[in-house]
Amino acid sequence: MNKSPIALGLTSATLGLTLAFPSFAEADFFKDSKADLELRNFYFNSDYHQDGARQSKRDEWAQGMILNYQSGFTEGLVGFGIDASGLLGLKLDSGPDRQNSGLLPVGDEKAPDSYSRLGAAAKVRISKSVLKVGTLEPRLPIALSNDSRLLPQTFRGTQLSSQDIDGLTFNAGRLTSNTLRNVSGHDDLEVAGKGIKGATPSDKFDFASASYKWTKHLTTGYHYAGLENNYKQHIFNLLHTLPLGKSQSFKTDLRYADSNKAGNTNVDNQAFGARFTYSIQGHSFGAAYQRMKGATGFPHLDGTDSYLVNYVMVSADFASPEERSWQARYDYDFAAIGWPGLTFMTRYVKGDNFERSRGVEGTEWERDTDIGYVFQSGTLKNLGVKWRNATYRSNGSGNDVDQNRFIVSYTLPLL
Repeated sequence: MNKSPIALGLTSATLGLTLAFPSFAEADFFKDSKADLELRNFYFNSDYHQDGARQSKRDEWAQGMILNYQSGFTEGLVGFGIDASGLLGLKLDSGPDRQNSGLLPVGDEKAPDSYSRLGAAAKVRISKSVLKVGTLEPRLPIALSNDSRLLPQTFRGTQLSSQDIDGLTFNAGRLTSNTLRNVSGHDDLEVAGKGIKGATPSDKFDFASASYKWTKHLTTGYHYAGLENNYKQHIFNLLHTLPLGKSQSFKTDLRYADSNKAGNTNVDNQAFGARFTYSIQGHSFGAAYQRMKGATGFPHLDGTDSYLVNYVMVSADFASPEERSWQARYDYDFAAIGWPGLTFMTRYVKGDNFERSRGVEGTEWERDTDIGYVFQSGTLKNLGVKWRNATYRSNGSGNDVDQNRFIVSYTLPLL
């Protein structure tokens, strides 16, 4: 079978490592290596309708390329390996008055024609524990790396992941810098959240996370995070799935987060969320309730996804101080009727009980719809097409918007 030039390049690089370190040649460093190239074509359009909007439209089109390589580990009690990535974003269409969609860097007059970055992480494995140092993309309740645009958000730091105890998944580490999804460089870590004051950039975000699977249907977790001189956070969660017979289940997802100030900030938030989903033969019917308490909104690292049940597409997380919100959601997987690869989702979220201005109660709502298809066979196998549509309205936030995203993606296995 012929290999692409990129695959041959990766093979040559790995062969070079085996020559430099002879022990690699007898190990699974090369045998267990994986590499793929994801091509992501992304069109983004937001139309703003309220009077006095700072920008009436954000409209950009870009092409992304994401090359990922994961080596295996050398043999022995202690195994060594490396992960590497190369990311490139190319501007296809933009304009001075249409930029800031999150796809491309924001320029003084216009978005640049391209941006790129390289990342690498050394890794060490002992038994079922792996320590990584370098470029990370954490997917934890206290640090959810964002991958909703052209290129993913990445961090620099150290992360230990362990599954040495049956049923227990443990993660701990420190993040030291942040690379947002539409930039090339590295910046200090900052906190995001509504109503937060006194925040300062930091290069120390410490975290620890433990999830225990009591049975195949019940998992609980505790997660801690601390951004130096900004906030400390404790998150508890419970996930339970109740089988109800053939092709039926009822899922319960409960989350509670307690966040408090550190340093000179005013962070003070207690967030409760509950989500329930009934699934039957391809259909999923969901409902969620979320409540904020405290003087500020829910804090999280700048640019990351928020670990809240009502974190959605446009308005983010419905997490203003004291806000309460409800969600109704419906999903359908067409594989149930013999059309695998085709999926549909729609949801509606309504929030209220927060202060818009002195003496004025704030209200907001959002409606989202996703339709996606991934080709299952033939020449176009692994080609994915997705259309995402959203409408957001409020009684004065200045962000009334209609938004559309059209994404075409294709992942090419290289090793």
